[in-house]
Amino acid sequence: MGAIPGNIETDRQPPMTVPLRHFVVGLAFLVAGVGLGIGVRLNAVPGLARLAHVHLLLAGWVCVTIMGAMTQFVPVWSGVTLHSRRLANVQLGLVVAGLSGFVAAFLSVETAWLIPFAALMLVGFWVFAYNVARTLGTVEGYDVTERHFLGALGFLLALTVLGLLLAIDLTVPTFPRVGVSRSGAVGAHATLGVFGAVLTTVYGALYQLGTMFTQTKLHGIDHRLRSLEEVAHPVGVVALALGRLAANAPLARVGGLSILVAASAFCLVLTRKLYEMRVERTPMHTRYVVAAGALALWIVVSAPAWLSDPLTRNHLLGAANAGHLLLLGAIGFVVVGTLYHVIPFVIWVNRYSDLLGLEDVPMIDDLYDDRVAAVDGVFLAGGSGLIVGSNLLGLTGLPALLGGVLVTVGVAAFVVNMGLVLVRHSPHSLDRIVLGAFSPRRSRAPDETVEE
Repeated sequence: MGAIPGNIETDRQPPMTVPLRHFVVGLAFLVAGVGLGIGVRLNAVPGLARLAHVHLLLAGWVCVTIMGAMTQFVPVWSGVTLHSRRLANVQLGLVVAGLSGFVAAFLSVETAWLIPFAALMLVGFWVFAYNVARTLGTVEGYDVTERHFLGALGFLLALTVLGLLLAIDLTVPTFPRVGVSRSGAVGAHATLGVFGAVLTTVYGALYQLGTMFTQTKLHGIDHRLRSLEEVAHPVGVVALALGRLAANAPLARVGGLSILVAASAFCLVLTRKLYEMRVERTPMHTRYVVAAGALALWIVVSAPAWLSDPLTRNHLLGAANAGHLLLLGAIGFVVVGTLYHVIPFVIWVNRYSDLLGLEDVPMIDDLYDDRVAAVDGVFLAGGSGLIVGSNLLGLTGLPALLGGVLVTVGVAAFVVNMGLVLVRHSPHSLDRIVLGAFSPRRSRAPDETVEE
């Protein structure tokens, strides 16, 4: 499974430093978020630490990674040219500056500063959405992945507007004036973020990756399940968000059940592709297996909770204490598994693809260390299991803390493994990848422009 698939157009991709810069920054936010999470467990972090922790992982690691992945693979998969490389770098700078200030304001409880930094993040995410939408606007006839990505961009726009209003509301009470409770707005914000922007992107990407890298195709019942998910998921997200915003339990209940039906359909499709896999298993596939299992368990435990009361804060992400099952077990393992292929893929195409047939070159999966991948897999799975089990069983103290420590070690091993890929195989130094044209080392590869 090391060879590059033949049905994508790699000549359409932006310079490798553009997506890699997003991935490296995303990994930095992952490390910061996990570290802050340990501090929260130990009650050693001041201010609104839990909110800072959540935003570092979701807005930081997951969303910045999604930004980099879409910037790279929308042109590759769709066979079009990225609308603007310059905007791809502007979007990252705005989001990083906005999120960093946002987290600092949470930790220092300087709520007034949340407003300008939330506005900065909004502009950054909107620049990203504009750039990708303009890129997709040149495509004739959207496939399932492109449709999901467009839907995710729409949810992202609504999510960021609501996030800015929530930031304003902390200083200047706004929602009561229009008859909306803050808790309802928070519920809608979380719904649009986790289920709208993030999960829609995950579904769309895995329809492509799940078949491409298992060497399978959708067939038979897969098509009916996909059609069900494509309708039920966006309808469910909108209904659940509006139901929570308006404190309308029946509408929210319909929305929650629609999301669960869509998740069940997608989970079956992914499980079937992993079962039918025709290639040797890699760390990416193993993590997708974990993600599919976590998603299935989340569906089972969340259905009764959303049937009984989809509006309560305890049921924000499904069943009470099931947030880590969804965010860490399902979404987290998908992102980690995908990065195990995407980062080596981007480097391999730029460094080694032109040398095929001329000299011996490593394959994509040869770029990372299998032993380190095994270590991070064991620690991430074990730690996630302890955290999820402690949450679902209502346990506190040592098990959850130990789970956090194991996840931290697993994250560290994963980040080191990806870092070694960059150091050993990238034609650019790490500072060149992160800083681009602002790097002290100003020399460029022949195929790169000042729009790095």
